[in-house]
Amino acid sequence: MTETMEDRACELGNYIVEHKATVRAAAQKFGLSKSSVHKDVTSRLYWADRALYEQVRAVLEENKRERHLRGGAATREKYRKNREK
Repeated sequence: MTETMEDRACELGNYIVEHKATVRAAAQKFGLSKSSVHKDVTSRLYWADRALYEQVRAVLEENKRERHLRGGAATREKYRKNREK
């Protein structure tokens, strides 16, 4: 990880944009809590790199719009596995 909080926020932001990752996925990748990642990319990144902040915000908004679909798919997969047992 990087030395300053702003550098960490930029690193997390770049990862989220490049991989279209969720906050949860970024947290797991970097070994941080979801709260830390969310704070970094929504607050600290705003002051560190405004252009990257806007890109991250767009990815997070897209993830927010799609989360009900992901949840439904995960539930469907869970019950499918249970039926196979």
